[in-house]
Amino acid sequence: MTGQLGDAWRHCIGAGRFELALRRDYQDSLALLQREIGFRHIRQHGLFSAGAGVHRPYEYGGERQVLHSFTYVDQVVDMYLELGIRPFVELGFMPPGLASGDQTVFWWRGNVTPPSDRAEWAALVRGTVAHLVDRYGLDEVRGWPIEVWNEPDLKDFWQHADQDAYHDLFEVTAHAVKDVDAGLQVGGPALSPGADDGWLPRFAEFVSARGVPIDFVSRHAYTSGAAQHVPFGVHQTLAPAATLLEQFAAPGRQLAGTALEGLPVHITEFNSSYRPDNPVHDTAFHAAYLAPVVAAAGDLVDSFSYWTFCDVFEEAGVPAALFHGGFGLLTHRQIRKPTFHLYAFLARMGGEVLARADDHLVTRDGTGRVTVLAWAAGQGSDGHRIRLSVPVGSPAVTAYVARSSVSEEAGNAWAAWREMGSPRSPGARQLDALREASEPARRHWSAPVVDGRAELDLTLAVHEVTLVEVTAVRDETPPWWDDARLLGGPA
Repeated sequence: MTGQLGDAWRHCIGAGRFELALRRDYQDSLALLQREIGFRHIRQHGLFSAGAGVHRPYEYGGERQVLHSFTYVDQVVDMYLELGIRPFVELGFMPPGLASGDQTVFWWRGNVTPPSDRAEWAALVRGTVAHLVDRYGLDEVRGWPIEVWNEPDLKDFWQHADQDAYHDLFEVTAHAVKDVDAGLQVGGPALSPGADDGWLPRFAEFVSARGVPIDFVSRHAYTSGAAQHVPFGVHQTLAPAATLLEQFAAPGRQLAGTALEGLPVHITEFNSSYRPDNPVHDTAFHAAYLAPVVAAAGDLVDSFSYWTFCDVFEEAGVPAALFHGGFGLLTHRQIRKPTFHLYAFLARMGGEVLARADDHLVTRDGTGRVTVLAWAAGQGSDGHRIRLSVPVGSPAVTAYVARSSVSEEAGNAWAAWREMGSPRSPGARQLDALREASEPARRHWSAPVVDGRAELDLTLAVHEVTLVEVTAVRDETPPWWDDARLLGGPA
């Protein structure tokens, strides 16, 4: 297989609700994420919820007035841009002062009812988008996708899961965005994995019939079953990882023959479990489980956003356990989890795809460096063997091979924490040990090059994800150098 390695995996990353971005541990986590991986956009709930303080109704002169306050919005977006990441704007949830009901979701009470005043909602959207354009420039904000709501097909996220009411919300919102500038990107409907096959075609029929502007389509993908509750957490069965790829492909299938066929498709949330309190996210199993998905999904969609990057994430309440939700335990001295390393490995791969299989991906960059991402995703995959012959190029005689791995034994802070007795509040020495345990296992060796190729014989442990980097050696050893003389022996 040849072609270019896409970067749909890098387009966006999910995060906790909007105002959590004001916290230092969140910002430190994001800085690490950008330094080691580097995402383009970040998406989160709650831009219009009470905690962000945007919609501020008041009374003056006996009349209702509304102030749009962007104090927190500016602080957060300024920080994002400084770190080289841009908003993937989610418009929601309903401000308490504009809500038509009192139904909420999550412990922080995001309101999920339609607006009590359609015109006031449109003014809020228009005012917010206009402020972003004024502050950051039209060319900049044109590059920020703007998504209308979150999972309106679920009663938990949209009152009665009323599709007609969502269509009305989308129409007024899309026009409000385009009132600011026709070149701004607006889309939706951010459907859940459980949406019936008719939801998206009906949405396409509505926007087409009404002439509602739309620039992209979005949905979510998860593989977890019903939650089995335990104190301060859940366990869930997981469908095969290939189910995620089937969900990614669904919008293209459902929109075939509609007016929305061919629009960009963004998976604005994906993971195994949608629950932040499911400890499966912290395991080596999870990285190996998702490896074939992140390696292949770019062929199906324009982006797919992992939900979420960081343990500063409070949908189910303030975390009661040390490990919680995100793919990096970054709030405690930036301890990384195996899935973090999967993404960091992918960030180090080259652009040209040389080979792809069920258990590995091979790429080459512009310098000739060959990279291999390999995984052992099966439950009984200990001792999984992969043999590869990789092109290094002539006239090299040897190649330098560097291998980094995470598994049940290596790069696994979760396993180390369990071995410590699962301390609730680790001390400084324990945190240092966890940070060290979270580092990948690394080794290196010299491989002979024959006819421009180096042979790799890789054996992977159970749930291992490994990155192998192969670089042709230009030998600059001085002619007088002799290792035998290191201890003063004769030449």
